[in-house]
Amino acid sequence: MSGIVITFSLGGNYVQRNYFHTPAFQGKLDEFVSYLNMFVLNDLPLEEAKQQLKVTEDEIVNYWMNQGGITVQSDSLAGNYQFYISDAPPDGHEEVGVYPNAEMEAFARTELLREKQRQLEEYYQQREVLRSHYVKFHDQFQYYFTSSVSDKFHTNMSSVNAKAAEMEMNAQSLQYRTRYYVPNDVYLMTFNAVHGELKGKYIPFQGEIAVSSDLAPGSNLMVEYNRYRQGQILVWSYVFAAMAALIICGLKLNKKVLLMGSGNKWGMHYNKLPVDLRIILMFLSSIGAVSLLFFMKGTFVSLYHSYFAGVWTFVVDMLTGLLLASLLVLITSIQGKYVVEALTKGQSLRQEWERSLLYRTGQRIKLWSREVKMGLTNAFLKKSVGMQFVSLVLMVFTWGVLTVIIVFYPVMIFLYALWLAVAIPVAWFLIKQIGYFNQIVIKTEELTRGDISQELSVKGKSVLAGMAANMNLLTQAAKSWQNEQVKSERLKTELITNVSHDLRTPLTSIITYTELLKKEDITREERQAYVNIIDQKSQRLKVLINDLFEISKMASGNVEVVKEKVDLIQLLQQALAEYSDSIAESSLHFRFSNDSGPVYASVDGQKLWRVFDNLIGNVLKYSLEHSRVYISVQELGNQAIISFKNVTKYELSGDMDELLERFKRGDSSRHTEGSGLGLAIARSIVELHGGKFDINVEGDLFKVDIILS
Repeated sequence: MSGIVITFSLGGNYVQRNYFHTPAFQGKLDEFVSYLNMFVLNDLPLEEAKQQLKVTEDEIVNYWMNQGGITVQSDSLAGNYQFYISDAPPDGHEEVGVYPNAEMEAFARTELLREKQRQLEEYYQQREVLRSHYVKFHDQFQYYFTSSVSDKFHTNMSSVNAKAAEMEMNAQSLQYRTRYYVPNDVYLMTFNAVHGELKGKYIPFQGEIAVSSDLAPGSNLMVEYNRYRQGQILVWSYVFAAMAALIICGLKLNKKVLLMGSGNKWGMHYNKLPVDLRIILMFLSSIGAVSLLFFMKGTFVSLYHSYFAGVWTFVVDMLTGLLLASLLVLITSIQGKYVVEALTKGQSLRQEWERSLLYRTGQRIKLWSREVKMGLTNAFLKKSVGMQFVSLVLMVFTWGVLTVIIVFYPVMIFLYALWLAVAIPVAWFLIKQIGYFNQIVIKTEELTRGDISQELSVKGKSVLAGMAANMNLLTQAAKSWQNEQVKSERLKTELITNVSHDLRTPLTSIITYTELLKKEDITREERQAYVNIIDQKSQRLKVLINDLFEISKMASGNVEVVKEKVDLIQLLQQALAEYSDSIAESSLHFRFSNDSGPVYASVDGQKLWRVFDNLIGNVLKYSLEHSRVYISVQELGNQAIISFKNVTKYELSGDMDELLERFKRGDSSRHTEGSGLGLAIARSIVELHGGKFDINVEGDLFKVDIILS
């Protein structure tokens, strides 16, 4: 078992051929190349790097904007930079402001260049901290690198060119050798404005890196190499020994000796324990065994990192762990055998359960609860709280008086005993009632703090029981209110998020293409395309704002409904005709059914047409391709029922009330066109007519029923 734990926890670290094929070595190699690139391949002297720094016009403008603005807050800037400010503003500006001229531009360029040089010097100072890491690795690797974009050649060998370096490597005995490509970038501890300007000076390199067989045993790489090899030997030797032990145990183990039957004396005593206690003991011994197995794994790890500094300690810990773990596994196995035999060959499960600690404890609690309940039921249950309190005070007073009487007249002890026989049960009942009252008071305080986690137990039909029941009703009402508040806050947050998203998306496009139109180098066709896009997004923004304004008016009730007798079938056919082109272009198949003739209703035709328009638009946007859409109108008594049924393209959540919330869409990713107000507007219009707007979802079938009187 220990071998299995070691295999799965440490075996993956030691499956490589040697240390030079491990991720750990590859990490050190990459680290060395990053330092080599920084300090050798693409090493750029500080003064030369400073000469590469440039200041752009945009940076100059941003500099003056950060000082307080080009055309605002001129009074402050005029005092500080008077000799850099033009006397008069450009034509077309009425406000007095600061306007850059040649002197201001030169001043800003000098300041910005000085700041960039300071950042560059700071970077070079920080870079020197890493030089010691480069020096540590430099003598442990052999390398040569050339560049395809220059004639630069770098190596730490005696060769003068790449061909000679390659031949020199071929002539040596190497433990490791690989080709390596270095991109045109260096490791930077800080990323600032100077990074982009310096990066253009870096060039890529390609070459080879190797580790010599003559590397000193005390070098870092050889220490790690030998440590890895010794760890491999130790771990896999242990694993193979564990496999051999498993095979030997499977062939030679005498189960009759180790796992004794339940008929022996030890087993008889063990089976007298309750079954749940036996299971707990078996569980604890198995947990101990597993813990010891993982303790031995930790011993392996500590041995590797200490480089065999405590071999004797390792041997003692491993032997101790193996012996204790073996003992606990044996104990667990024997207990498991006894438990299985007791449940299968001994007494029935019901008898074992009735002997368990859990069952007996539960029975005692149940008996005590029954006695307490019986006592409370038989005591002064119909007394009011005030009378019970007065009775308790009188009992305490009488108790004191009788105690004084007994002191002076011992002959009255019989009367005192009779009083105690009556007073003690009554006092106990009254104390219970006071405790019940205190629970109600505490629950009241908890309710005022917003703690609605538990309800009171309602005991009997007393005044206190009625108070407890009323408190439970208040608790339930508070829970419902709290749930509604949570839902309201969530929906409010989603509403704000969706409104900002849906309004910002077209507005962002308008701003973007407006900025593109300002460019002078665009073609006539591009300008026309940008104008068309701005027009589309403007219309989109207009629709969103109009829909939001309309739903707000409906929510406030400031909408006038002008009812007249309208043929619903004709109105619905007109709405479908408006979408005839879209329906023809789609893959949907519309089925309109009407068993009777015209269906009339007293409605506002214009607003009800908006309902049909929104529902048909939703059908076209959210229906599954190549599916059927069923629309029906029927007259049932004095009611008209209009139904829309379609198969949805997107999976809908089970909460239909949320789907009717503002800015909710069937497409949660919000990639489709639409304001998310269609269903909310439709429902508001139907409710203004005194009708009902119902949504039902059965799997992927989406159904809307409009009922008008």
